[in-house]
Amino acid sequence: MDTVFLMNSLWVMISAVLVILMIGGFILLETGSTRMKNAGHIAGKTILTFGISSIVFWAVGYGLIFGEGNSILGFSDFFYSGYDIEGLGLSGAVFFLFQLAFAGISLTIAFGGFAERAKLSVYLVFALLFSVLVYPFIAHWIWGGGWLAEHGKQDFAGSTVVHLTGAMAALAATILLKPRIGKYNKDGSANNIEGHNQVFTALSVLLLWVGWFGFNAGSTVSVDGAFFGFVALNTNLAAAAGTVAAMLISWIVVGKADVPMMLNGALAGLVAITASCAFVDTWAAVVIGLIAGILVFYSIRFFESRKIDDPIFALSVHGTAGVWGTLSTGFFATPELATVGKPGLFYGGGFEQLGVQALGVVASGAFAFIVSYIILSIMKVAMKGLRVTEEEEIIGLDISEHGSYGYPELVNKEAAAKGSIEVTGTANVPLSSQHPSVN
Repeated sequence: MDTVFLMNSLWVMISAVLVILMIGGFILLETGSTRMKNAGHIAGKTILTFGISSIVFWAVGYGLIFGEGNSILGFSDFFYSGYDIEGLGLSGAVFFLFQLAFAGISLTIAFGGFAERAKLSVYLVFALLFSVLVYPFIAHWIWGGGWLAEHGKQDFAGSTVVHLTGAMAALAATILLKPRIGKYNKDGSANNIEGHNQVFTALSVLLLWVGWFGFNAGSTVSVDGAFFGFVALNTNLAAAAGTVAAMLISWIVVGKADVPMMLNGALAGLVAITASCAFVDTWAAVVIGLIAGILVFYSIRFFESRKIDDPIFALSVHGTAGVWGTLSTGFFATPELATVGKPGLFYGGGFEQLGVQALGVVASGAFAFIVSYIILSIMKVAMKGLRVTEEEEIIGLDISEHGSYGYPELVNKEAAAKGSIEVTGTANVPLSSQHPSVN
């Protein structure tokens, strides 16, 4: 076994660990961006659904994406047993784990549209179905030698495959679940339902920022020429530019330096550069991040004005920024770096690559949304609704779905002893009428 094989395997293994640790970042992001009465539920369901995603990916997901088949889907290599893959240049088991992590991240993004109002059972069933019927198709089309790959679609680490796919599933869920109680007034105006912990949210962004070096730089799946360093540099520059741009635009338009918006700008920059990090020069990475930071600000305001309640801003951070990031290679890909597809418009490549990128966005986004909407619509009928009851939503999913609190020390013990609970930001609700099992 040669040294290059071992070094490649070690580098991708480290990257896989970084990507899996991003699940922790998403737990803090979703928890900090929502109310404390749902904190334990969010943390628990995220770990559980990553477990479901992992098992499904092992059983069928990997084979559907990378197995031998046609331009639509793979049909071999199910129940992967750890064997090495000829010509890969690294351990097959390491590569498998790396790709498993990406599938789990896409599912986690999708669940942003479910936040604070979906039944736990809905998360479990959708985790299974998304991991079989949605993600593998798009991943095969672009990364598994499918029809978009045949057209030269550029998506180095997944602005489309991971982020746009997850965001479109989140959009389908958000539409079917409808807004949270209290989000909109009768006149259509929106109320700001603030997250309970900006420190958690900031820490989550830092964890995700670091994890993204595994996400993007790890996608080189090689230490050859240390090219992963260049990819990491572009990743960092875009994130930094997105942070600054979102802060400045919110300061100019709203008159305040909005911290959550700044954090969303960082994530938007990361999402946008994910497709192009290996194909563009450093100055272009800064431009891509700057534009992403501005786009995410206006995208959040747009969705809110359309009465689409997106608690974690998945549609804007992962959807809008994912679209922009995918299209950006059609402008900025250089002849030297465009190892897939062709150079972008600004480098003499004309509109051909931009057209391929746009085709990929439309086809992948439409497929993810339509299939997710159909799945959730069928689930809504079969499971007698996707959403918890009004009383359960008010009391919080921690107690209504799990019978315990993410923050038990913040519960008013005296009120609990009298048969009611007090959760910060919500009215007292009798326990006996809501969750008899906790009496």
